[in-house]
Amino acid sequence: MTDNATAPESQNPAPAAGAEAPAMDGQSATPAEAGAAGAGGEARAPRSRRGGRGRSGGGGGNGQNRQPADSPAAGTPPKGPSGPRRTHPALEQLAGFYPHLFGAQFLPLKRGIFQDLQDAHPGVFEKEDLKAALGIHTRSTRYLQVVAEGRQRHDLSGQPVEAMAPEHVHHALLEVFRRKKPRDGEDLVAKLRRRIAQAYEASGLTREAYDALVRGRDERANALLDEAFAEVAERDARAEALLRAYEASGCSSVEQFADMYGMDARTAERQLQRGRQLHQARATAAAAAPVDQAEPSTGA
Repeated sequence: MTDNATAPESQNPAPAAGAEAPAMDGQSATPAEAGAAGAGGEARAPRSRRGGRGRSGGGGGNGQNRQPADSPAAGTPPKGPSGPRRTHPALEQLAGFYPHLFGAQFLPLKRGIFQDLQDAHPGVFEKEDLKAALGIHTRSTRYLQVVAEGRQRHDLSGQPVEAMAPEHVHHALLEVFRRKKPRDGEDLVAKLRRRIAQAYEASGLTREAYDALVRGRDERANALLDEAFAEVAERDARAEALLRAYEASGCSSVEQFADMYGMDARTAERQLQRGRQLHQARATAAAAAPVDQAEPSTGA
């Protein structure tokens, strides 16, 4: 899974490719749940091999009142009322205990939350139930969306306690967009590329460091990553060029400079700030680089 909120969650197998049916506004079903629903829901009563034409499985008559084999009269439990699929019971308990984490809005969970929950509620949750519930929760599209936003991880009190790892943000983005269905004329690939570029910039890492963390085996995802890197490099080059132009312009304010170039003042300010950050990063890297020292001459 993209987001290892808790170590035991990794013990829950991920849904098989092509078999999962994630709910865009709720919890995603797991193969185990789907199997349980199929096995325990609507078992068909076996049809009797006895009786010929006109018989009705023990009722006699001409067959006009014959009940289908899968009807309640044939011994099958009636279907429950229509409505949304119930979540895991342990998830319902968690939403009651922590509505700020598991309720209408989700927050990324701190690593080790499984043990925190056991310590906070001794004897309330069976281990396997809690593992399953957290696995369903952290694989749901709604949860992956908040991870993809790069939001911090939170503890049980709802306080942010640690930053989200860049690789978790990246892989959550890939999974969220994999599950999306494009609307008319919507270019999801372009949107994903922009989101990857934004996540890369927000990480504050060099291209090499970010690449080492997020590059995987999916060649299409890797191609998008390379395109995002190129997009950021082009944008950074424009930002640095704009900074040089601003410093040489003699303008007394960003507003005056933006007006001279026909730019929006806020856009110009953001690009100039980016240019300053890049300039400072290069200066810091140059200062930290080791200085080559020539070996002293022996006079030989």
